[in-house]
Amino acid sequence: MAVVTNEMVAEQVRTWLTENWDPDLTVAQWWERLAGSGYAAPTWPEDDFGKGYPRGLANIVDREIGAFGAIGPPAGLGYLLAGPTIVAHGTPAQKGEWLPRILNGQDSWCQLFSEPGAGSDLAGLQTKAERDGEEWVITGQKVWTSTAQICNLGMLIARTDPDAPKHAGISYFKFEMDQPGVEIRPLREMTGRAMFNEVFIDGARVHNDDLLGGLNNGWAVTNTTLAAERSGLGSGGSGAAGAAFPGAKAGQLDHRVGDAVGQVRTGGTGGGGGGMAGALIRLAKEVGKNHDPVVRQGLARLYTLGELGKFTMLRAKGGGGAAGGPNIAKLMMSDMLALNRAVGTHILGADTMLMGADSRGGGMLQESILFSPGPSIYGGTDQVQKNILGERVLGLAKEPDPNKGKPFKDVPKNA
Repeated sequence: MAVVTNEMVAEQVRTWLTENWDPDLTVAQWWERLAGSGYAAPTWPEDDFGKGYPRGLANIVDREIGAFGAIGPPAGLGYLLAGPTIVAHGTPAQKGEWLPRILNGQDSWCQLFSEPGAGSDLAGLQTKAERDGEEWVITGQKVWTSTAQICNLGMLIARTDPDAPKHAGISYFKFEMDQPGVEIRPLREMTGRAMFNEVFIDGARVHNDDLLGGLNNGWAVTNTTLAAERSGLGSGGSGAAGAAFPGAKAGQLDHRVGDAVGQVRTGGTGGGGGGMAGALIRLAKEVGKNHDPVVRQGLARLYTLGELGKFTMLRAKGGGGAAGGPNIAKLMMSDMLALNRAVGTHILGADTMLMGADSRGGGMLQESILFSPGPSIYGGTDQVQKNILGERVLGLAKEPDPNKGKPFKDVPKNA
């Protein structure tokens, strides 16, 4: 088998972009073209509309697309979470139908996991799915559902067997958001935005063909999604970043794709942290703080953490033995956001208190400072990541669980 080198991939991507990039296409037309090339999701297998590249080569693809002045694949959780989960657990029919619509931006997905009583203990979820012929009737409540108000599909986990232990009676579904029995209520953050939502489900329906990974096997499928989430939201990940958001509700598919170049819309962490140091360096130069030794030291540390995060994820995804890589990257992201907040505040000084596009630096840093506590909570809290590392990597004993093995219906609520 011929060895594929970084230089070969870079040259191939540049050649393809020269022949195919057209800024006058619509966003939808460009994504359709990009999806057909395999460069939209280069780590996915070739049979699943990708290139089968390891993470290192995929990073080359991303770099060349950005350097050329084109835009990459859709932002959001369809690309970040649903796609890798479908690749890992989907049937050939599901992959053939669902994956292209993620890559070409026709579908936009949200994550219907957390509940008011099932956050850190996600397996304690109480949303139920009851079989009715070829369909399942869903009843329950989800919360902290990012971008649900502009998504047409959801990754839903629900309890399908209350007689099984809590981890064993869960199933994973593709869920239609636009149907009777679904109510979405945005939750306003201190940034002034409403990225998160509550979702109330009362008698909504899912076809059995939309069951992913097999009946009552939802916890295994969920762990695939969570691993993708922690990898993407952690340092060295994508952060769900992209230049445009998919789906008809977002209203961007008909826009001229050239107008999206240079814009970044993100799921919260600013592109997995890769751009934090660069953005602060530009801001420090703008306000004349780039020679301040405290600022320079903080910027150097922030850049170093970002590079270490990239190396950690490359080792983990390349099979280099970095056990717990996604969890470590997620913890590193929390550290980077705290450092970004500290260094950014030092750069702006009192101007940090001013918000809005006409404030110093355009207000982007101020908003990221307000949002910065969030990533240490969502996607599994920092404490959850430390527990996972302790148990699965260091081999420490789990806490005793007197309810282990009991049918879920007999387990005290939230136990």
